[in-house]
Amino acid sequence: MAASRYRRFLRLCEEWPVEEAKRQRDLGAVLRQRVAQAFREGENTPISDPEACDQMYESLVRIHTNFYKNKYPRLKDTTFTGVTVEDCRMILATDILKQMEDMKRGTWKRLREKFSAKKPEEDSK
Repeated sequence: MAASRYRRFLRLCEEWPVEEAKRQRDLGAVLRQRVAQAFREGENTPISDPEACDQMYESLVRIHTNFYKNKYPRLKDTTFTGVTVEDCRMILATDILKQMEDMKRGTWKRLREKFSAKKPEEDSK
């Protein structure tokens, strides 16, 4: 029975998209890591709680198939601020978040790091 559960999780991992814009924060990548950890021995992995395993699989399938999005359709595809889904994706991209983090640092600190001969790690010692 563990073999069929393993194959179902593998099929789900294959179908789940990986968003390259969210490096190291993507649900698809985390899902692949967790499945690899949970099924270390592949089809021969003993499952201590089959009911919980099946429940987890069914929950992930509902997320993947947009079950609740389809069950409870929204009138508009925007938030209360008027931001669209595509705008949210762009804002949450890793590169944009890094740029925003750089902007949070003060101007003096950025200039000091830019023109300093030492690396920032050495400066904090």
